[in-house]
Amino acid sequence: MKKNLTYPIIAKEGWLFLGISIAASLATSFWCLKASIPLWIIFLFILQFFRDPIRPIPQDKNLIVSAADGRVISIEKTTDPYKKRKAIKVSVFMNVFNVHSNKAPISGEIINKWYFPGKFFNASLSKASLENERCALLIETKDKQLITCVQIAGLIARRILCYKEIGGNLLKGERYGFIRFGSRVDLYLPENSKIKVTLGQKVKSCQSIIAELN
Repeated sequence: MKKNLTYPIIAKEGWLFLGISIAASLATSFWCLKASIPLWIIFLFILQFFRDPIRPIPQDKNLIVSAADGRVISIEKTTDPYKKRKAIKVSVFMNVFNVHSNKAPISGEIINKWYFPGKFFNASLSKASLENERCALLIETKDKQLITCVQIAGLIARRILCYKEIGGNLLKGERYGFIRFGSRVDLYLPENSKIKVTLGQKVKSCQSIIAELN
């Protein structure tokens, strides 16, 4: 195991929200402490939402780790709609209480990237994979294995952030994006991958092992 690359323990995407929230809470506290209680609750919610703890990362090159915190809601044999190949799809749903920064599931080069504006259905629904706003990365490992990693917006989530482009390289566990408020990440894996999770299992980004490449 190895620790991830360093990054702020409170995600930079939340600094503005936290600044506004604490300013409003403090200002209201000076005026009326009782009236400020709901604002402090909102501040605490924002603080927990944008937390981004550093975690140990399994370093075996054949292990695929979760790109997101959350619960496994789908494991199925299907067709990768981006690469047009047979694959196993593993989907992880994030609720508003999960960590929402996204981490690279495996090390490799980004050889393609797709973005679709889409809709905002509940991210736990199967149709969200192909109809919601989403951003997909096609990652090629040194062994020429292909993994498609898809960030999907949800009912509340209205902003997908992806900081990587075609030609860039990813290290397993590297922070590469963020989705604000409830959402989902789909992984399309080689069809001979050995799946290490079960439906309903709770997973943590860059720490939990999703599958092993054959």
